[in-house]
Amino acid sequence: MIKSNGNEMSDIMKEIIIDTLIDAVKLIPFLFLAFLIIELIEHKFNKETKKIISKSGNFGPLIGSIMGLFPQCGFSIMATNLYTTRIITYGTLIAIYLSTSDEMLPIMLSNNTDIIIILQILSVKFLVGIIFGFLIDFIIKKKNRKIKLDYHICEDENCHCEKGIVLSSLKHTFNIILFIIIITFILNIAIYYLGDETIEKLFMKNNIFAPFISSLIGLIPNCASSVIITELYLNGVISFGTTIAGLLTGSGVAILVLFKSNKDLKENFKILLTVYGIGSFIGILVEVFNVLL
Repeated sequence: MIKSNGNEMSDIMKEIIIDTLIDAVKLIPFLFLAFLIIELIEHKFNKETKKIISKSGNFGPLIGSIMGLFPQCGFSIMATNLYTTRIITYGTLIAIYLSTSDEMLPIMLSNNTDIIIILQILSVKFLVGIIFGFLIDFIIKKKNRKIKLDYHICEDENCHCEKGIVLSSLKHTFNIILFIIIITFILNIAIYYLGDETIEKLFMKNNIFAPFISSLIGLIPNCASSVIITELYLNGVISFGTTIAGLLTGSGVAILVLFKSNKDLKENFKILLTVYGIGSFIGILVEVFNVLL
């Protein structure tokens, strides 16, 4: 009897592993193509983007929110460096953090997600970035500091973008696929053994407090945060509002760079709490709006 149960467990595990790998392999060509296009755009407009952001002045939050929509490798990091040297404003930095979609867009595109849903998410992030960016700049007036830091995105991120967009795209694809395999595998096991309802309770699906958890996950200084949140949403584990909350706070490794480059720890934590508070607040608003509808 024990042996039979052991064999059954082994068969279940094999099935879960095979399903996970098949799902991941299907995504590889779409992810690679998405990253190739993103890398092409980034390398073609990287210098121009920096110039535009640097000279945006009072329109920084608007320009930053537009630029942040493109999931460029290192864009939020570049913005962090520009803020540390006081080339851009506090509000512009927050706007870019909020609008940055990190790995959400390529994952959703590779999963053939409804374009309307993608546009809704991007629109919310864009509008939130603009509104709070301008609001923060209006409330907080900061003096510019003429401090220059020698910071190089490619060296710090080790993305090998200097060796060409194909190698860089392959590296990004490999890294994201690894995350997807791990997260999907854990989700598949959890769903099988715990059931959909239990998983939804754990992540407080359709609960007004769920955005607080999602926003916290979004702050993880790694692309894993956007991968986790996107996969949870695509698997129906979390709601749209909770997804928005997590994606608003997910700016990749930019937060790590902020703490590394900016020596004012009090200011860094204030930025962190600002992004978290906005993400949670907007997530709750979206949840309430969906409930009322």
